[in-house]
Amino acid sequence: MGMTMSQKILAAHAGVESVSAGDLIMADLDMVLGNDITSPVAIHEFDREGFDGVFDKTKVTMVMDHFTPNKDIKAAVQCAECRSFAKRFDIDNFYDVGDMGIEHALLPEKGLVAAGELIIGADSHTCTYGALGAFSTGVGSTDMAAGMATGKTWFKVPEAIKVNLTGSLKRFVSGKDVILHLIGLIGVDGALYKSLEFTGEGVKALSMDDRLCIANMAIEAGAKNGIFPVDDVTLAYMNGRVTRPYNIYEADEDAVYSDCIDIDLSAVRPTVAFPSLPSNTKKVSEAGDITIDQVVIGSCTNGRISDMAAAAEILKGRQRAANVRVIIIPATQKVYLESLKRGYIETFIEAGAVVSTPTCGPCLGGHMGVLAAGEKCVSTTNRNFVGRMGDVSSEVYLASAAVAAASAIKGRLAHPEEVLS
Repeated sequence: MGMTMSQKILAAHAGVESVSAGDLIMADLDMVLGNDITSPVAIHEFDREGFDGVFDKTKVTMVMDHFTPNKDIKAAVQCAECRSFAKRFDIDNFYDVGDMGIEHALLPEKGLVAAGELIIGADSHTCTYGALGAFSTGVGSTDMAAGMATGKTWFKVPEAIKVNLTGSLKRFVSGKDVILHLIGLIGVDGALYKSLEFTGEGVKALSMDDRLCIANMAIEAGAKNGIFPVDDVTLAYMNGRVTRPYNIYEADEDAVYSDCIDIDLSAVRPTVAFPSLPSNTKKVSEAGDITIDQVVIGSCTNGRISDMAAAAEILKGRQRAANVRVIIIPATQKVYLESLKRGYIETFIEAGAVVSTPTCGPCLGGHMGVLAAGEKCVSTTNRNFVGRMGDVSSEVYLASAAVAAASAIKGRLAHPEEVLS
């Protein structure tokens, strides 16, 4: 019986010839990731179990990205614990204020994840790295602790859903619209503990930023991971970033899938997820008159340079609506610098937006844009659950950077064509 991409990676890291869906395996890890919220819990478990070292100081990464620069005393304590641990074990990849970024944008940018690798992270959106042809998934902080100490963790081998992509994206349509479209089709539990394996001729029409966004939100369909084949786009992205050897895996022709979903990319339109589930999707053109109070452009989903470019194109020479607060957060320092060089930051500020240092802040209702009772926000983040960004009566509408920027100008949910025709 043939294997999927994910199954081949798991088999290789478990040191076995083959695996099948449902198998329980112990596998070697290439990277263990934590942030300033999840790492302290893992550190406490690590110390409680009496571990005296990490399995490989080059293969543990901690990124202070959720509440840094520290928003309060508790956040400061959590980051201090991470700094102390990183110093104690001489962790190579510890990223703090000044050189950090939002973790799932930072690790690919730094070349810390690569094709064929097996990565766990104490953050649910660790599935982002499947864009590079890696198997990556989120775990709990206890699993992170064990992974840091032993370099291993256990997996139940997932079934897979094949997502066959054809065609190419139209103007104003991006990876965010594709993944919202898919989640709208199958629901938030439509891929529960399964691997979403993207394939087909349409893959080559997607940029790496599109793929990173799509893989990032695989978890919003309940998936264990999302993964893309390694092609010229992948290799070009890793060239100059990844300097170590890596392996490329391809699904067997007779690989078994529990389902196959066909998506014509040329038929996807700008899409928005209404409160309070990522699956509650509508085309922006069918959204109706939704007046908003805030726009957030950033996050591990949509804070990359292509998102900054899309927002800048729409905001340039225009002003945000008087009733709307606009918060723009480049995902990494490199994205911030590139945005400066291209003049995007000036465009954002002149349009009436504020620009923040890289942070997850508003995505989880932490800081830099928490919502009051009854407020509505169009956000490029990945979750819109009740109370996700603030008060339980606030509402979050998930959208692409282009839709968010157009909405900032119009003061309501808006299609980019309403601003740029």
